[in-house]
Amino acid sequence: MSDKLIKIAYLYEDLMNTYGDSGDVKILSFLLKREGYDTQVDNISLGDDFNAFDYDFVFFGGGQDFEQTVVAKDLPRHKDTLKEYINGDNPMLCICGGYQLMGNYYKTNSGITIPGLGILPLHTVFKSDKRMIGDTRYMTEWGEVKAFENHSGQTYFDDKDKLHSLGDMIEGYGNNPQDHVEGLHYRNFIGSYSHGPLLKNTNVANAIVKLIIKRHNDRVNASEKVAE
Repeated sequence: MSDKLIKIAYLYEDLMNTYGDSGDVKILSFLLKREGYDTQVDNISLGDDFNAFDYDFVFFGGGQDFEQTVVAKDLPRHKDTLKEYINGDNPMLCICGGYQLMGNYYKTNSGITIPGLGILPLHTVFKSDKRMIGDTRYMTEWGEVKAFENHSGQTYFDDKDKLHSLGDMIEGYGNNPQDHVEGLHYRNFIGSYSHGPLLKNTNVANAIVKLIIKRHNDRVNASEKVAE
């Protein structure tokens, strides 16, 4: 294993990539290059085999309802590896639809319930009369974030003792109009409704880069011990 090659898994890049979410991966690749690392980005799509522990970072972007429905049928194959990866404190970023699918379910405007992976105790309900669109600002542990949101899905935490938001709203809606918080920060998992992309906010991007490098070094060291 190369000690200077960072491996990134991009889940369903061909289906879940609205509002420039792929820019998050490009920004991380740029920042990692500045730190002396090359990056390999693998698109994990319909029917592909996937083991999260082969990677240093997992990214899952947003998509429209139709694409999200298609992905939701294929995604359960990866539940076990993603659950173990997330609960093992490994870095992952999910935007919009990807964030929603980590929860218990997503109820569409037509009343159809799309099952999520159920890894995180949250759910999302589509409300067509309340589209949340526009500039958004919120305060995180790494400082202020400025981004853009465009969603009708409203996400609610089912276990507020276990889950904590990514940030407190200053401007915009975030998860929903009632809670005044944006996204989710659970262990080293981040879920967010922020497009634009999110990681143009280099305070957040640099924090994730540190997590990726730590994960990579741990993976390289584990591989070397096995080889001894």
